[in-house]
Amino acid sequence: MILRVCERVALCGFERRFSSSNLNYNRPVTVCGLRSSYKARRRTRILSKESIQVIHALKLAKSPDHVLDAKLSRLLKPDALNLFDELLRQNELSLSLKVFNFIREEVGHDTLLQLYADMILLLGRNKKIDMAEELFSEVLEKGLKPDTRMCGEMIGAYLQAGMTEKAMEIYGSMKEWGCSPDKFIFTVLITNLERNGQQQHQQLVESLKQDCLHYVEFPDRFLQQLQEDKPRKRRVDLV
Repeated sequence: MILRVCERVALCGFERRFSSSNLNYNRPVTVCGLRSSYKARRRTRILSKESIQVIHALKLAKSPDHVLDAKLSRLLKPDALNLFDELLRQNELSLSLKVFNFIREEVGHDTLLQLYADMILLLGRNKKIDMAEELFSEVLEKGLKPDTRMCGEMIGAYLQAGMTEKAMEIYGSMKEWGCSPDKFIFTVLITNLERNGQQQHQQLVESLKQDCLHYVEFPDRFLQQLQEDKPRKRRVDLV
Protein backbone atom coordinates (compact mmCIF):
# COMPACT_ATOMS: atom_id res chain seq x y z
CA MET A 1 0.00 0.00 0.00
CA ILE A 2 1.29 3.42 -0.93
CA LEU A 3 0.10 6.55 0.80
CA ARG A 4 0.75 9.94 -0.72
CA VAL A 5 1.68 13.03 1.20
CA CYS A 6 0.01 16.39 0.72
CA GLU A 7 1.87 19.14 -1.12
CA ARG A 8 2.45 22.77 -0.13
CA VAL A 9 5.02 25.51 -0.51
CA ALA A 10 5.82 28.60 1.51
CA LEU A 11 3.42 31.48 1.70
CA CYS A 12 4.44 35.10 1.63
CA GLY A 13 3.36 37.94 3.87
CA PHE A 14 3.24 41.69 3.88
CA GLU A 15 5.24 44.76 4.71
CA ARG A 16 2.59 47.44 5.15
CA ARG A 17 0.94 47.85 8.56
CA PHE A 18 -2.77 48.60 8.83
CA SER A 19 -4.73 49.99 11.75
CA SER A 20 -7.79 47.92 12.60
CA SER A 21 -8.69 49.31 16.01
CA ASN A 22 -11.86 51.03 14.78
CA LEU A 23 -13.19 48.23 12.62
CA ASN A 24 -16.03 45.82 13.35
CA TYR A 25 -15.14 42.30 12.20
CA ASN A 26 -18.11 40.42 13.58
CA ARG A 27 -19.59 39.60 10.17
CA PRO A 28 -19.14 36.02 8.86
CA VAL A 29 -16.11 35.59 6.62
CA THR A 30 -15.55 33.59 3.47
CA VAL A 31 -12.32 31.65 3.50
CA CYS A 32 -10.52 31.00 0.25
CA GLY A 33 -7.12 29.81 -0.86
CA LEU A 34 -4.94 28.34 -3.55
CA ARG A 35 -3.51 25.25 -1.88
CA SER A 36 -4.17 22.95 -4.82
CA SER A 37 -1.59 24.85 -6.88
CA TYR A 38 1.22 24.41 -4.39
CA LYS A 39 4.26 22.35 -5.27
CA ALA A 40 5.99 19.73 -3.18
CA ARG A 41 8.36 21.13 -0.60
CA ARG A 42 10.62 19.35 1.81
CA ARG A 43 9.48 15.71 1.85
CA THR A 44 9.13 12.82 -0.58
CA ARG A 45 5.70 11.78 -1.79
CA ILE A 46 5.78 8.11 -0.81
CA LEU A 47 5.79 6.77 2.73
CA SER A 48 8.24 4.05 3.62
CA LYS A 49 7.03 0.69 4.87
CA GLU A 50 8.40 1.56 8.31
CA SER A 51 6.46 4.83 8.42
CA ILE A 52 3.22 3.09 7.48
CA GLN A 53 3.77 0.54 10.23
CA VAL A 54 4.30 3.30 12.79
CA ILE A 55 1.08 5.06 11.71
CA HIS A 56 -0.89 1.84 12.12
CA ALA A 57 0.72 1.22 15.52
CA LEU A 58 -0.08 4.75 16.69
CA LYS A 59 -3.74 4.39 15.74
CA LEU A 60 -4.11 1.02 17.42
CA ALA A 61 -2.10 1.76 20.55
CA LYS A 62 -3.79 2.56 23.86
CA SER A 63 -0.62 4.45 24.74
CA PRO A 64 0.73 6.31 21.67
CA ASP A 65 3.59 7.68 23.76
CA HIS A 66 4.99 4.17 24.09
CA VAL A 67 4.88 3.76 20.28
CA LEU A 68 6.67 7.07 19.85
CA ASP A 69 9.48 5.97 22.14
CA ALA A 70 9.74 2.46 20.75
CA LYS A 71 9.16 2.95 17.03
CA LEU A 72 9.20 6.57 15.90
CA SER A 73 12.61 7.19 17.45
CA ARG A 74 14.04 4.50 15.16
CA LEU A 75 12.87 6.10 11.92
CA LEU A 76 15.16 8.10 9.72
CA LYS A 77 14.42 11.82 9.86
CA PRO A 78 12.91 11.99 6.33
CA ASP A 79 10.62 9.07 7.19
CA ALA A 80 9.52 10.74 10.42
CA LEU A 81 8.71 13.94 8.54
CA ASN A 82 6.77 12.03 5.90
CA LEU A 83 4.85 10.26 8.64
CA PHE A 84 3.96 13.62 10.17
CA ASP A 85 2.74 14.88 6.80
CA GLU A 86 0.53 11.82 6.37
CA LEU A 87 -1.08 12.33 9.76
CA LEU A 88 -1.76 15.93 8.76
CA ARG A 89 -3.36 14.75 5.53
CA GLN A 90 -5.60 12.38 7.48
CA ASN A 91 -6.57 15.21 9.88
CA GLU A 92 -5.32 13.17 12.86
CA LEU A 93 -5.07 16.11 15.23
CA SER A 94 -4.18 14.33 18.46
CA LEU A 95 -1.57 12.04 16.89
CA SER A 96 -0.12 14.89 14.83
CA LEU A 97 0.41 16.91 18.00
CA LYS A 98 2.18 14.02 19.66
CA VAL A 99 4.48 13.45 16.69
CA PHE A 100 5.09 17.19 16.38
CA ASN A 101 6.16 17.43 20.01
CA PHE A 102 8.35 14.35 19.60
CA ILE A 103 10.29 15.39 16.48
CA ARG A 104 10.52 19.17 16.75
CA GLU A 105 13.61 19.02 18.95
CA GLU A 106 15.40 16.90 16.37
CA VAL A 107 15.15 19.10 13.27
CA GLY A 108 17.05 22.13 12.00
CA HIS A 109 15.90 25.73 12.00
CA ASP A 110 14.31 25.81 8.54
CA THR A 111 12.47 22.53 9.03
CA LEU A 112 11.38 23.62 12.51
CA LEU A 113 9.52 26.63 11.11
CA GLN A 114 7.85 24.39 8.55
CA LEU A 115 6.76 22.00 11.29
CA TYR A 116 5.21 24.85 13.26
CA ALA A 117 3.44 26.12 10.14
CA ASP A 118 2.11 22.63 9.39
CA MET A 119 0.78 22.28 12.91
CA ILE A 120 -0.82 25.73 12.86
CA LEU A 121 -2.50 24.79 9.57
CA LEU A 122 -4.04 21.67 11.12
CA LEU A 123 -5.09 23.48 14.28
CA GLY A 124 -6.75 26.20 12.22
CA ARG A 125 -8.56 23.58 10.15
CA ASN A 126 -9.97 22.17 13.39
CA LYS A 127 -10.79 25.60 14.86
CA LYS A 128 -8.23 25.19 17.66
CA ILE A 129 -7.26 28.85 17.51
CA ASP A 130 -5.96 29.11 21.08
CA MET A 131 -3.52 26.27 20.44
CA ALA A 132 -2.45 27.79 17.12
CA GLU A 133 -1.80 31.11 18.82
CA GLU A 134 0.23 29.35 21.51
CA LEU A 135 2.49 27.73 18.91
CA PHE A 136 2.90 31.02 17.07
CA SER A 137 3.86 32.78 20.31
CA GLU A 138 6.26 29.96 21.13
CA VAL A 139 8.19 30.65 17.93
CA LEU A 140 8.60 34.28 18.98
CA GLU A 141 9.63 33.29 22.50
CA LYS A 142 12.33 31.04 21.06
CA GLY A 143 13.81 34.10 19.35
CA LEU A 144 12.91 32.78 15.90
CA LYS A 145 11.44 34.97 13.18
CA PRO A 146 8.20 33.59 11.75
CA ASP A 147 8.61 33.09 8.04
CA THR A 148 6.09 34.12 5.43
CA ARG A 149 4.42 30.73 5.25
CA MET A 150 3.90 30.53 9.00
CA CYS A 151 2.33 33.99 9.04
CA GLY A 152 0.12 32.96 6.17
CA GLU A 153 -1.05 29.85 7.99
CA MET A 154 -1.88 31.91 11.08
CA ILE A 155 -3.82 34.37 8.93
CA GLY A 156 -5.70 31.44 7.40
CA ALA A 157 -6.47 29.98 10.84
CA TYR A 158 -7.93 33.28 12.00
CA LEU A 159 -10.03 33.68 8.87
CA GLN A 160 -11.45 30.19 9.19
CA ALA A 161 -12.58 31.12 12.71
CA GLY A 162 -14.08 34.41 11.51
CA MET A 163 -11.41 36.45 13.33
CA THR A 164 -10.62 38.94 10.57
CA GLU A 165 -9.26 41.56 12.95
CA LYS A 166 -6.68 39.11 14.28
CA ALA A 167 -5.74 38.15 10.73
CA MET A 168 -5.12 41.80 9.93
CA GLU A 169 -2.93 42.15 13.03
CA ILE A 170 -0.67 39.38 11.73
CA TYR A 171 -0.74 41.06 8.33
CA GLY A 172 0.41 44.33 9.88
CA SER A 173 3.17 42.70 11.95
CA MET A 174 4.74 40.78 9.11
CA LYS A 175 7.00 43.62 7.98
CA GLU A 176 8.87 43.24 11.28
CA TRP A 177 9.86 39.76 10.15
CA GLY A 178 10.93 40.69 6.62
CA CYS A 179 7.93 39.15 4.87
CA SER A 180 6.66 40.07 1.42
CA PRO A 181 3.13 39.57 0.06
CA ASP A 182 2.10 37.12 -2.63
CA LYS A 183 -1.03 36.20 -4.55
CA PHE A 184 -2.24 33.67 -1.99
CA ILE A 185 -2.48 36.15 0.88
CA PHE A 186 -3.82 38.93 -1.32
CA THR A 187 -6.55 36.59 -2.54
CA VAL A 188 -7.49 35.43 0.95
CA LEU A 189 -7.67 38.88 2.53
CA ILE A 190 -9.20 40.81 -0.36
CA THR A 191 -11.89 38.19 -0.88
CA ASN A 192 -12.82 38.04 2.80
CA LEU A 193 -12.92 41.79 3.25
CA GLU A 194 -15.03 42.28 0.13
CA ARG A 195 -17.46 39.56 1.14
CA ASN A 196 -17.97 41.22 4.53
CA GLY A 197 -19.30 44.18 2.59
CA GLN A 198 -18.73 46.79 5.28
CA GLN A 199 -17.78 50.26 4.13
CA GLN A 200 -14.76 50.56 6.41
CA HIS A 201 -13.37 47.35 4.95
CA GLN A 202 -13.23 48.91 1.51
CA GLN A 203 -10.40 51.17 2.62
CA LEU A 204 -8.34 48.12 3.53
CA VAL A 205 -9.29 46.44 0.24
CA GLU A 206 -8.05 49.44 -1.71
CA SER A 207 -4.80 49.47 0.29
CA LEU A 208 -4.30 45.79 -0.45
CA LYS A 209 -4.91 46.37 -4.13
CA GLN A 210 -2.32 49.15 -4.08
CA ASP A 211 0.17 46.73 -2.52
CA CYS A 212 -0.48 44.34 -5.39
CA LEU A 213 1.05 46.91 -7.72
CA HIS A 214 4.35 46.60 -5.86
CA TYR A 215 4.53 42.92 -4.96
CA VAL A 216 2.58 40.91 -7.53
CA GLU A 217 3.80 40.14 -11.01
CA PHE A 218 1.34 41.48 -13.58
CA PRO A 219 -0.88 43.04 -10.87
CA ASP A 220 -3.54 44.32 -13.27
CA ARG A 221 -4.05 40.83 -14.65
CA PHE A 222 -4.16 39.36 -11.14
CA LEU A 223 -6.75 41.86 -9.87
CA GLN A 224 -8.85 41.43 -13.00
CA GLN A 225 -8.84 37.66 -12.53
CA LEU A 226 -9.76 38.09 -8.88
CA GLN A 227 -12.72 40.23 -9.90
CA GLU A 228 -13.83 37.77 -12.57
CA ASP A 229 -13.68 34.85 -10.16
CA LYS A 230 -16.00 36.43 -7.59
CA PRO A 231 -19.37 35.42 -9.11
CA ARG A 232 -18.26 31.79 -9.55
CA LYS A 233 -16.52 31.17 -6.23
CA ARG A 234 -18.97 31.68 -3.41
CA ARG A 235 -16.70 29.71 -1.06
CA VAL A 236 -13.31 28.07 -1.53
CA ASP A 237 -11.79 26.35 1.48
CA LEU A 238 -8.26 27.04 2.66
CA VAL A 239 -7.57 23.35 3.10
